[in-house]
Amino acid sequence: MSESFEIFEDVSNPLDSVEDVLHAQDWVFTRACDDELSVQVSGKTSTYQMTFVWQEEFSAMQFFCECDMSVPGKHNETVARLLQSINERLWLGHFDISDDNLAPCFRHTSLFRGWTHSSGADHIQDLIDIALAECERYHTAFSLLSQSLHMDDALLKLALSENEGRA
Repeated sequence: MSESFEIFEDVSNPLDSVEDVLHAQDWVFTRACDDELSVQVSGKTSTYQMTFVWQEEFSAMQFFCECDMSVPGKHNETVARLLQSINERLWLGHFDISDDNLAPCFRHTSLFRGWTHSSGADHIQDLIDIALAECERYHTAFSLLSQSLHMDDALLKLALSENEGRA
């Protein structure tokens, strides 16, 4: 007979660290319950809805950064090609588009076993910075897809190209 034990012990809720990071930014947030927190953030090109969800049973935090736009369902094939191309370039997280509201969303799940309140704050700040940077980086592609009646491969390639300098 094997002895049963809890795999993930003594992990503090990282949403407490999320609160600290958001307070430092002077961002107003909502903590609906102990396990969920959301905040709306203005980027350079759009507004983003960030949601943090703590799953204590796995010592994991899911993070979502949703763009303030929707992509019409008629672009399903183009969306699939765009998401594949974008996700191949990412080191952390991925983009998807929810069937519920058709909004592009950056997502990432972090494991927190063995972390403390203080050790998670830097990780959370990095996660927020990365999500905003990636959302801003691909905003043009998602925006074109949300507005355009027809997206061909040449236009997608242009939207995904790296920009340098300022106009």
